[in-house]
Amino acid sequence: MNLDELGGLVERLPFASIDHLRPATQGHPEVIFAQGKTSAQVVAIAERLTAANGGFLATRTDEAQRVALAERFPRVEVNVLGRTAYLPPEPEPAPTGRGIILVVTAGTSDLPVAEEAAVTCRALRNTVERLTDVGVAGLHRILTQTGTLRGAAVIIVVAGMEGALPSVVGGLVSVPVIAVPTSVGYGASFGGVAALLGMLNSCAAGVTVVNIDNGFGAAAAASRINHS
Repeated sequence: MNLDELGGLVERLPFASIDHLRPATQGHPEVIFAQGKTSAQVVAIAERLTAANGGFLATRTDEAQRVALAERFPRVEVNVLGRTAYLPPEPEPAPTGRGIILVVTAGTSDLPVAEEAAVTCRALRNTVERLTDVGVAGLHRILTQTGTLRGAAVIIVVAGMEGALPSVVGGLVSVPVIAVPTSVGYGASFGGVAALLGMLNSCAAGVTVVNIDNGFGAAAAASRINHS
């Protein structure tokens, strides 16, 4: 493919260059990062992506953006907690990942990041399951779920505070574990830095770490593993 052909796959708007080559290069259409964009910009990008792919995923949406998207796309699925808006193609394709991606949260306060990850995993054509509020403050909660953990192909573990849960999960399973530190915690958590450093220093084998509150990044990595 020459440069002219590549250029034809980039749709240029005054405020965005939409990459229609993304399905070929990364296996899925471009995802809208809505934070910092106006509602009109988000809707315009979503229209172009829908015309090309039959749907779209927008992350980090605010209330005004979600209202605008729902008005323009009546079928859109809004997840207020996860701040996502997902319009699946119709009919929605069956999952193509080889197994289950399990999204695990240490506490209820970690759910916004976990929901971003779960919705993204689904949009990337994976089967997703959730295991919530099983943090180390009550260790028996996760220890009674070893069957669920071991039934997953990839596990995303979302935790704030000291970020200990991924190490516990990593010591119980043989599958990849992707740790997501959240900005949940008291002053000494430093907005998630304490959890980030704890996860980076995990002694459990097979634990990898993404950035603070980056549920989307964890889902993208988990999906690639699940499709490999």
